[in-house]
Amino acid sequence: MTEIKFGTSGWRGIIAEDFTFANARLVCQGIADYLAGEQLTSRGVVIGYDTRFLSENFAAAAAEVLAGNGITSFLGVRDIPTPVVTFAILQGQRDGGITITASHNPGPYNGLKFSPHWGGPAPTTVTNAIEEKIRALTPDQIRRLPLDKARSSYLVNDIDPCEDYLQDLATKIDVGLLNRSGMKVVVDPLYGTAVGYLDRFLQEAGLQVEVLHNWRDPYFGGGRPEPAGEFLVELGEKVRAYNAHLGLAVDADADRFGIVDSRGQHYEANLILSLLLDYLAETRGWKQGVTRSVATTHLIDRVAAYHGMKVYETKVGFKYLGEYIIKDLVTMVGEESDGFSMRGHLPEKDGILACILVAEMVARTKKDLPQLREELFAKVGPVYSQRINLSLSPDAKEKLLARLPQPPGSLAGQKVVQHITLDGHKYILADGSWLCLRPSGTEPVIRLYLEAHTPEGLEKLRQAGEDFVKGN
Repeated sequence: MTEIKFGTSGWRGIIAEDFTFANARLVCQGIADYLAGEQLTSRGVVIGYDTRFLSENFAAAAAEVLAGNGITSFLGVRDIPTPVVTFAILQGQRDGGITITASHNPGPYNGLKFSPHWGGPAPTTVTNAIEEKIRALTPDQIRRLPLDKARSSYLVNDIDPCEDYLQDLATKIDVGLLNRSGMKVVVDPLYGTAVGYLDRFLQEAGLQVEVLHNWRDPYFGGGRPEPAGEFLVELGEKVRAYNAHLGLAVDADADRFGIVDSRGQHYEANLILSLLLDYLAETRGWKQGVTRSVATTHLIDRVAAYHGMKVYETKVGFKYLGEYIIKDLVTMVGEESDGFSMRGHLPEKDGILACILVAEMVARTKKDLPQLREELFAKVGPVYSQRINLSLSPDAKEKLLARLPQPPGSLAGQKVVQHITLDGHKYILADGSWLCLRPSGTEPVIRLYLEAHTPEGLEKLRQAGEDFVKGN
């Protein structure tokens, strides 16, 4: 059996190969044993799932295992976005949550996330403890109660947190402003859980909304349910055809966001996060600080400096960012992989909120994203970012990882002045540009993150970075 390991956002595997019912039950028994050891079994566990093949069946299997351990579960009556699972945990003061999802991975994958009682993604200390429980288990130690008996014993209860979540979201957005804006938007939930959430909120807020891919397709149209530019070509085309102000997308479990402007141009998360930080500081007056991951843009740092805000840098993974929301230390948390949350919201990334807040920003300023970008650059200076996924053979990857602790003296004609090893290897250059390399926690690739002050500088750094990875 393949060893079950939790990555930056849960355990994932290929359906019927790694992600099997037998393995999923082992993981859920490990979670049940962990909760029992922490004496966290009295308030129940929320169970959500996405629109992948058999996700609802895996969720039912999770409920049976929890019931077999005497733990009450609150099982979604339909697919539920990851941030809404977190909302339900906090609203009901539950002991935790299980979400069956592989997030933005392609259709052959599924996965399982565990969220502790504080709602954010489980930290490494928790997932390590669960993995230890799993390793000690044998299949005959899995305790299960059939779903019908669990329901009749009220150990499994139906839950639909949609209404409460949308009502809570309305307290954090200027709905009146959206209603008066006359905006047109195109929404693409990418066949995922945001159907009936993102589109409905915007429609009820008075916007003219066109919706794409709002039906279940476990194959996700043959692509990845990821709101990256390469998967949002149709969204861009529809934005232009509809003469819309924005295109708004989320991934399969709605914790990531993707933004397209009125010309159909996709905007990277690094820029959107920086715009949102400036917008929140200007409109909410929040200047507590900002937290970003080590691989996320330093444009955020420039915006923070402009507003006199402190910057906290963390490892990659929202499990490291969410605690800053819980402690009310920051205005916003963000990571370049389309992750966002803000003060007073959830310690989990929320693509639905990010999309709606971008719509509010465009409605209030009455400016398109290109103009907002140029105004931000005029205020704090231009920054250009890029992320590249590089597939390497196991041997080449091993050789690269052995070289990374010894940084090169220079890259792209610039001296390497700082080496940050918080997560991966980040080389800061003399002119403030930087390069970061780290192996993915969920995919068989090396991620190369780049940032420079001009498009030309970025291209030069990209070439140098790829040469460095190849050992040239």
